[in-house]
Amino acid sequence: MKKELSLLCGWMRTSSNVVVFTGAGMSTESGLPDFRSANGMWKNVDPRELASIRALNTNTREFYNFYKMRIEALEKAEPHDGHFILANWENKNRVKHIITQNVDGFHQKAGSKSVSELHGSLRISRCQDCGREYSAKKILERDFPRCEACSGKLRPGVVLFGESLPLDALEIADTESSNSELFIVIGSSLEVSPANYFPVKAKNSGARLAIINLDDTNMDDYADVVIRGKTKEVLQELDHMISVRPSF
Repeated sequence: MKKELSLLCGWMRTSSNVVVFTGAGMSTESGLPDFRSANGMWKNVDPRELASIRALNTNTREFYNFYKMRIEALEKAEPHDGHFILANWENKNRVKHIITQNVDGFHQKAGSKSVSELHGSLRISRCQDCGREYSAKKILERDFPRCEACSGKLRPGVVLFGESLPLDALEIADTESSNSELFIVIGSSLEVSPANYFPVKAKNSGARLAIINLDDTNMDDYADVVIRGKTKEVLQELDHMISVRPSF
């Protein structure tokens, strides 16, 4: 892994436009449950029956119970060192933008400012009718939480099954991917569309593609470098290597 880390370290030092794409591997190392692994949150749940607009309207109690569980888990978790390293890199202009599949808001909580959340945010809730926004905790206050303005149903600020991804986040992610010189995937299986379109867009636009993930991905053969390992540990090692002055 040292060879691959050294290669990526060199590219980070010489690239003026680095874009990072993060997936569930970043969240699970903060203690949040995964969805698609053998022991993930979807193991005994059909998401189309529970995490959808239809469920909000016809299976309301179970819908709220599920999301209350997720919000309570989020309240107990914190960003890990990897999130803070990425925020520090942005502050030092080593990273220009983060595209994330995660809904935990940990990148922003760690200090990252340029973030596209492709699947929305679990840290907010909003009225299904008038769109008024609240904190996610508002959903925890009542069995059937309602909007203070219009009494409409509150829902989490995430993209539910059957909904389109937010257009503004998609447009920014597309632009940043196209303009990147180095595109780093961290902790994503790259199985979900259209999110997995962005690494391809970056590579086809001339960027180098690096993948950091604990398991194999479908795009490993397409990448310029692949690093196997836990996201936090790899980012810690990479941050140390970048911080050390290179010898000539």
